[in-house]
Amino acid sequence: MTNIRWRGRMPSCAFVAVLSLSTFNIASAHVTLDKKEVAIGSFYKAVLTVPHGCDGSPTVKIAVQIPEGVISVKPMVKPGWTIEIKRGAYAKPYSFLHGAKFTEGPKEIVWSGGALPDGYFDEFILQTFVAGELTPGTTLYFPVTQTCQKGEHRWVQVPSAGKPDEHLGEPAPAIKLIPAASKGH
Repeated sequence: MTNIRWRGRMPSCAFVAVLSLSTFNIASAHVTLDKKEVAIGSFYKAVLTVPHGCDGSPTVKIAVQIPEGVISVKPMVKPGWTIEIKRGAYAKPYSFLHGAKFTEGPKEIVWSGGALPDGYFDEFILQTFVAGELTPGTTLYFPVTQTCQKGEHRWVQVPSAGKPDEHLGEPAPAIKLIPAASKGH
C-alpha cells in the first residue's frame, strides 16, 4: 500500500480533477424533478428541487407551469410561503378516477413570500395525476421561473424537435412517459 503525502501543493492532475468536479456541480445545478419517468394513467408526486439562488441572492418565488394532461394538481403547503393556483381550460377532456372527466384545472402553481438562501436547497412538491390519454415515450416539461431578491432563472428551455440530447443553459425539468402498469388481480 502506498502512502501519499501532500506537502503544500496539490499535484496538478489532482487539482484538475477537483476543479472539473466543482465546475460540473455548478454547471449542472438547475431545477430538477426527483423522478425521471412516470406511467400514464397514474398518480405522480412531482418533487422539484431548487439547488441554489441567483448569484448569491435568495429565492423568493417559484412558479411552475403544469403540462397539458397533468391533472388533479395539488401543491404541498410550505411554511412561510404563500401558494397561488392559476387555473385554466385544458385542450381536451382528460379521464380521472371512476369515470370522471376533467376539462379544466391548475395550469400554473406559484409559491412566494418565503426566502430560500442561496447556500441551501429546498423541494417544492405537487401531487398530480398523469392522464391515460397521453402517449408513452413522449416527454413532458414543467417550465419553472425562479425569482430571487436580485435576479431570476428561467428554467424553461426544451430541446428542439429531433434533438433530445441538445445541451441547454436553463433546461425545463422533464419526465418521460412510460406505458401504464398492467392491472393484475
